[in-house]
Amino acid sequence: MGKYVERAVRVFLNTGTRFPERIVWAIGMVKYSAAKANMELGLLDEKRASAIMQAALEVAEGKHSDKIVVDVFQTGSGTGLNMNVNEVIAERASEIAGVDVHPNDHVNMSQSSNDVIPTAIRLAAASAVLSELVPSLETIINSLGSAEAKYARVVKPGRTHLRDALPVTFGQEMGAFKDAFSKDLAMVREALEAVLEVPLGGTAVGTGINAHPEYPRRAVSILAEKTGIPVKPAASRFRAMRLVTDLAMLTAAVRSVAIDLWRLSQDLRLMYSGPFTGIAEVEIPQEVPGSSMMPGKVNPVTLEAAMQAASYAIALDSSLVQASLLGEFELSMGLPLAGYAAVRQAEIVAEALRKTAGLVIGRVEPRVERMRELAERSQALITLVAPIIGYEKAAEVSRMLYEGRSIREALKAVGLGDEAIEKLLDLEKLVKPGIPSLEVGRKD
Repeated sequence: MGKYVERAVRVFLNTGTRFPERIVWAIGMVKYSAAKANMELGLLDEKRASAIMQAALEVAEGKHSDKIVVDVFQTGSGTGLNMNVNEVIAERASEIAGVDVHPNDHVNMSQSSNDVIPTAIRLAAASAVLSELVPSLETIINSLGSAEAKYARVVKPGRTHLRDALPVTFGQEMGAFKDAFSKDLAMVREALEAVLEVPLGGTAVGTGINAHPEYPRRAVSILAEKTGIPVKPAASRFRAMRLVTDLAMLTAAVRSVAIDLWRLSQDLRLMYSGPFTGIAEVEIPQEVPGSSMMPGKVNPVTLEAAMQAASYAIALDSSLVQASLLGEFELSMGLPLAGYAAVRQAEIVAEALRKTAGLVIGRVEPRVERMRELAERSQALITLVAPIIGYEKAAEVSRMLYEGRSIREALKAVGLGDEAIEKLLDLEKLVKPGIPSLEVGRKD
């Protein structure tokens, strides 16, 4: 443990909340890029630079994760993390090069925690979004699209306010969520564009003092090439060091994903309720028992896990909003928390989407006859017959439905013939635009 970290851990909090591996990877890549840029600009000798670059890659690969010990809840600039990594790299680089490598003079050359950490957390967030969240969104969109097409003719009762409404198809319901996640994906991609602007080279306050004039452009170019993430120099390094509202825009977009995932999970969970005392419209194959006490009980465990993950993701967005308020003048003071929240939110939502797509959407089985039976029993169907038989007879039909008679029996009792009833209760037509009463004839 280096001298700085040895002192720092005594004054930072020790909550056990460690930085995500992706943030450690990101800061390792920043250190690699800085060393290479400084070497190319003639500021750092090749022997030390090469050793720093090798050690930085080892940090990025997680080979020294046991030595990254500082808590997330530390100084607001993230200096604790920056110096922890500097000291780990310096110690390892000294071993590699066989010469003294200093954590500040060499590893931190042309840098400040104030530009390194804002760069690293943005790089890490972008990595989480591009490598995990975007593919997971694309997966669930494709899964929902397949379900939309497959179940386009599976009619079920619609429900509003948890009460009977007019029929829809299971495919239409799945299609609604496909469209929602497609729009979420577009929002995430748009928000990511601002996050890709990084302030590396701004040093302490954004001016770039103590760094070569060519360093910012060169270091960021190396960073983009080495990571494969298209980061670019911030249009305003001053903005990117004092504010993290670009990250707030990103987590707000990911929050929308979480909200839609929560709603999808809740709807499927309600449809799965039963099997004998609930809605029981779908089957979802489950591979674990649902109860430690009740034999044979099977619960919607993946959906419930996804809903908890979505709830946490929404809370992480709130945490980032609060973190973005911290700071004065030239520097944000909530950088460690902001980075933690943005990265974990994207990672957690991505995992929830993956499992929901693979274990639920790809395996859900609608109970077709049950859905049709409930659709035909829906009191909302009276809406369709009122223009034909009039309000009074429609109210009589409603009363008979409450007494347990079927819609067909009730319509026949008020004088409708079999042909008219079949036309009115053609459920496939009722899930499309049109005016069914015109085909039967309105009451004058």
